[in-house]
Amino acid sequence: MRSPLWAVLPGGIDDPAAPSGGNRYDRTVLSLLDRDVDEIAIVGSWPSPGAAARRALEAAITKIPDKSDVLLDGLVACGVPDLLRAHAERLRLIVLVHLPLGDETGLSEAEATRLHALERETLHLASVVVATSDQAARQLTGTHGLARVEVATPGVDPAPPAEPSPTGHRLLCVASVTPRKGQDLLVAALREHLADLSWRCTFVGALRGPVPPAGPGIDFAGPRTGADLDASYADADLFVLPSRAETYGMVVTEALARGLPVLATEVGGVPEALGLAPDGSRPGRLVRPDDPGALAAALRDWLTDPLLRRGWRAAALARRSTLPGWGETAHRLTEILDGRHR
Repeated sequence: MRSPLWAVLPGGIDDPAAPSGGNRYDRTVLSLLDRDVDEIAIVGSWPSPGAAARRALEAAITKIPDKSDVLLDGLVACGVPDLLRAHAERLRLIVLVHLPLGDETGLSEAEATRLHALERETLHLASVVVATSDQAARQLTGTHGLARVEVATPGVDPAPPAEPSPTGHRLLCVASVTPRKGQDLLVAALREHLADLSWRCTFVGALRGPVPPAGPGIDFAGPRTGADLDASYADADLFVLPSRAETYGMVVTEALARGLPVLATEVGGVPEALGLAPDGSRPGRLVRPDDPGALAAALRDWLTDPLLRRGWRAAALARRSTLPGWGETAHRLTEILDGRHR
């Protein structure tokens, strides 16, 4: 029997009002590990916690027995290297980075530089660093001078394929509403370039930043989980993710699991998530980031070309069979925790 694993997580990991890919990843993988897991969830404004959260984290880590394996969510760990320094020798620290801190949009140059320095110090204290895409691993290795970063790619749950509409007019974006996710770009593409076409676009996600002005055909529906989220995917023809930065893009594979083609920006690990069908065809399209015109041109192609829609749908349905499951993610993370690196 393997020794217990301690997992240090952000508070609110199971809050249905604030779902996130990182929280979903943590919760799903921890539930599948063949190991007893002792969780420590610390409520705080991560990655820059207040004094109370820092005291709670310090007290919790101090109580962890020597030589224990400690898996830390990077959102919690990467901003507080000063709290981890005293424990780096007595504990085996494994830091799981969902999003490099400096990649968050809207940061001032000074704040991004500060967070980058803190993250670098934390990752050099860690025994193992884990990223969720090959691209993120390369980025962390290069920017922080790390010898090695392991990769445990997110899985996806099987799902029934969505039934397409004849016109393909039902657009869906699932992501927290923040500048990094780029909902403002999609709204601009639709309102400024595609007013002559028939479409409707549903935005599903917690409101964590300014909400772009809505209008006819645009619905900011708030967060949805479980059956409500499944219903949103089932009522869509095309999934759109206009992110400015993205470590992987779990929602991309969630859409593909339902046979939905994906239009996304070519950032971070999104090309890995989108992938290719077995015959080499792409189940959608990648466009330049931060470019409403490029988004609009791709959407116009989708809305006006039945043959293109048929081809993207066929590729998306074929891609379903190649998507990794969460069991594969848990197995890979177990290999990393056990020191069986590839």
